[in-house]
Amino acid sequence: MFIAQAYKGNNTWWRVLITTILTAGVFIINFIMYFLMSKEDLDKVYQKMNEFPNNLSLLMNLLPFVFLLALLFLLVRGLHERSILSLTTSREKVDYKKILFSFGLVVFMTIAGFVVSYAVDNSSILWNFNPLKFAILFLISILLFPFQIGFEEYLFRGYLMQQIGIIAKNRWFPLLVTSVLFGVFHSANPEVAKMGFGVMFFYIGTGFLLGIMTLMDESLELALGFHLGNNLMAALLITSDFSAIHTDAVFRYSGVENPVDMLNEMIVSIVIVYPIILFIFVKKYNWTNWGAKLTGKIEISNTHK
Repeated sequence: MFIAQAYKGNNTWWRVLITTILTAGVFIINFIMYFLMSKEDLDKVYQKMNEFPNNLSLLMNLLPFVFLLALLFLLVRGLHERSILSLTTSREKVDYKKILFSFGLVVFMTIAGFVVSYAVDNSSILWNFNPLKFAILFLISILLFPFQIGFEEYLFRGYLMQQIGIIAKNRWFPLLVTSVLFGVFHSANPEVAKMGFGVMFFYIGTGFLLGIMTLMDESLELALGFHLGNNLMAALLITSDFSAIHTDAVFRYSGVENPVDMLNEMIVSIVIVYPIILFIFVKKYNWTNWGAKLTGKIEISNTHK
């Protein structure tokens, strides 16, 4: 089992505490600062961030994840004395075809959805393509987004899900906790301030989707592919003034901010698009025994003792 892979390492409480604080600390500090600052101060911070050129701002946002992912891997190997493979999958090796399939599925569905939306009403969607700026954006995105999504997946769906799972001795509790944490730790994103905390249902719902993928497939591969495809499309396809990260994407949304419309689109993703994605995975990978895989108990096998 994926969660039981944690038994292959040294799980002394102080090791878990050190790893969690050092790696999740960036989210914790961000979360605390967000709630301590007034709305006026937050607006000043967001305004200051917007003063940087888009590509420079993206680079500044993504570069720290290179070091954070390296730190997480170092702590798992050195402090917990177990392999990165055990943090990735319960199988003998990583299946890169699953990562590519999940990535391709998200890219296809995102582009298809955009094409339909553009055909229905493109009055607020402007052509924003600048060859040089987009080339730089593409290079930054291809090189650094894998580290950003890799850190989030290995931290939430990998390390924390496994460590919480072997403490709780079940699967439903780590799924619940990591999904909520994934949403809560994104609460400082600018779109939350613009749209209100209703958007948190989208983040938490996405956390549940990624967690279900991980538990049903006993690995991070599908979650890694999905997360990478989603973030790349968010950066490369269309940008807006209320996005978490402003980019020199191909298109730009210029419409008036309407929290209700944007929340409705997010609800559609959770209620319609996410189940479709899971259905495709069910058919392709023959997922069965949902109850046991999502809520079952965690037991120590002889190979994990």
